[in-house]
Amino acid sequence: MVVAIKKLNSESTQGFQEWQSEVNFLGRLSHPNLVKLLGYCWDDDELLLVYEFMPKGSLENHLFRTGNPNIEPLSWNTRIKIAIGAARGLAFLHASEKQVIYRDFKASNILLDGNYNAKISDFGLAKLGPAVGASHVTTRVMGTYGYAAPEYIATGHLYVKSDVYGFGVVLLEMMSGLRALDTKRPTGQQNLVEWVKPNLSNKRKLKTIMDARIDGQYSQKAAQQAAQLTLKCLEPDPKNRPSMKEVVEALEAIESMQDKSKESKNRGSHSSAASKSHHHSRQRVSKAKV
Repeated sequence: MVVAIKKLNSESTQGFQEWQSEVNFLGRLSHPNLVKLLGYCWDDDELLLVYEFMPKGSLENHLFRTGNPNIEPLSWNTRIKIAIGAARGLAFLHASEKQVIYRDFKASNILLDGNYNAKISDFGLAKLGPAVGASHVTTRVMGTYGYAAPEYIATGHLYVKSDVYGFGVVLLEMMSGLRALDTKRPTGQQNLVEWVKPNLSNKRKLKTIMDARIDGQYSQKAAQQAAQLTLKCLEPDPKNRPSMKEVVEALEAIESMQDKSKESKNRGSHSSAASKSHHHSRQRVSKAKV
């Protein structure tokens, strides 16, 4: 059995806290879209976590070809499949008996099994949700710049819907094939959300935002629906963002839209083939009469 082993810094307080957080959360939570924690070790100078092995690596590897420049680009359908899996994982955390705020949702923390099923990993920064009657928890700002929600950066107030913002950023990365933050891009384009968000509702400009590597693989309507969902997730006010359950439903609707367009294309090709064969048979009959 192949496993993945993660070693944390046993000499730092943060390393121990992250190890403890992973054990606490993944030790009691189980879902098809959360990576499985198989074991852990706390020795004098060793902090280890043992996970199921995810053969396809991370979403980051595939979107940005990190570690392997020859990696095949993900198709539109596979991207939607991954988005649905990751969204289900977050929705489960938000709906669990003791609500969990993940806090560090990003492409490198979404791992893929052999069939490109998404599993959320790395619970080092996860927090228990607010107490009954409270809307948020207040905590030291941690996470990854470019993915962290604006209200969290500004105030340290962490809402369940702060995760929804991070999901919106990853959705934008999946649509565009561009990193949330890239200092190599020109000034004004380094922060993906600030650069691209104003154009998401513009049908003409949406085409220029979409990853050229998946051109022709999606319908215009599907791209527009994905863009609208991304905009909702990126709402500045957390109260206006959808729940992760609503995000899952919206993504499933986009996926079924693709399936329907595939079916209608197949029907169209079958009917045109049938009409051609009918046309040829009529020609043969008329020749026979002559």
